[in-house]
Amino acid sequence: MLDVLERLKDVERRLQEIAEQLGDPGVIGDQSRFKRLAKSHADLEPLVEAYRRYRKLLADTEEAKTLLQAGAGIRELAEAELHDLAVKREKLEEELKRLLLPRDPSGEKDIILEVRAGAGGDEAALFAAELTRMYSRFAESQGWRVEILSLNQTGVGGVKEAILSVQGRGAYSRLKFESGVHRVQRVPITESSGRIHTSTVTVAVLPEAEEVEVAIDPKDLRIDVFRSTGPGGQSVNTTDSAVRITHLPSGMVVTCQDEKSQHKNRAKAMKVLRARLLDLARAEQEAEISEARRQQVGTGDRSERIRTYNFPQGRVTDHRIGLTLHNLQRVLEGGLEELIGSLTARDQTERLKAAI
Repeated sequence: MLDVLERLKDVERRLQEIAEQLGDPGVIGDQSRFKRLAKSHADLEPLVEAYRRYRKLLADTEEAKTLLQAGAGIRELAEAELHDLAVKREKLEEELKRLLLPRDPSGEKDIILEVRAGAGGDEAALFAAELTRMYSRFAESQGWRVEILSLNQTGVGGVKEAILSVQGRGAYSRLKFESGVHRVQRVPITESSGRIHTSTVTVAVLPEAEEVEVAIDPKDLRIDVFRSTGPGGQSVNTTDSAVRITHLPSGMVVTCQDEKSQHKNRAKAMKVLRARLLDLARAEQEAEISEARRQQVGTGDRSERIRTYNFPQGRVTDHRIGLTLHNLQRVLEGGLEELIGSLTARDQTERLKAAI
């Protein structure tokens, strides 16, 4: 723990330096620099506060030890206090180790959330619509902003593909473990014999990329415009407002046609393309850095079956952590807190093991 304490001293000094800079009129006048420093201050403050609580706990422990030489009554009180302090110290040391883990640079980013119907035809599309609503409701419960970038619906109220922009602090860190294959088991409304069907939906959670993070050469893009199809206002279906962007080096294709404005559809398509290219770059880098790490916490590969929603039994099972909840309807209404909390705790535990 001594090396950890030395690191924490450095962090405390850094926080004090940042606090002084934030009071500098020159820094206040430079909004870009001020925002960067303010964010660093907000990131470091919880760690320094925990460190200061730990130092006080050590001081209280030393003080209690001095009472062990006193009379029997005082000594018993001191022994009881030392036991309580030891328990608190163990918990606080674990908290400090977690706070010292390297932060995901994308953790606080907004996200692009993609939901697609997989195997199962209309039933898969219906469940894709339910998952889209589930994530939208969870995002709204967090005070985040949800915007539909692209929506490809079926005639029976299902969704072939939904692409959403979710904007809010910590969106990626909270939802990044949702990527993968979600399996549903239930009796479709069209099934007369009462037979349970299994269908799948894929979910991708991508951190939204800034233009400076992903350099896209305009020469690498093929942009096609065409008339929108499907539900929409009169002008949506009668003008060439839909946009399809093909990134030639990667072969990625993004289509947006929900807006009446070709310019808005193009901007949305570029937002999705940047996020996908950043996700591709991150995956390649992650593979190079640590294959073992990727196996521990999951690759986010779309072929992974991560969760099953069983309607006859009213349960949800996350296969990565072996967690089963018997509150299916609450989960589908956006009640993802327990699942997300358990996945985050597992990730922190695995990273602590890797750091030791």
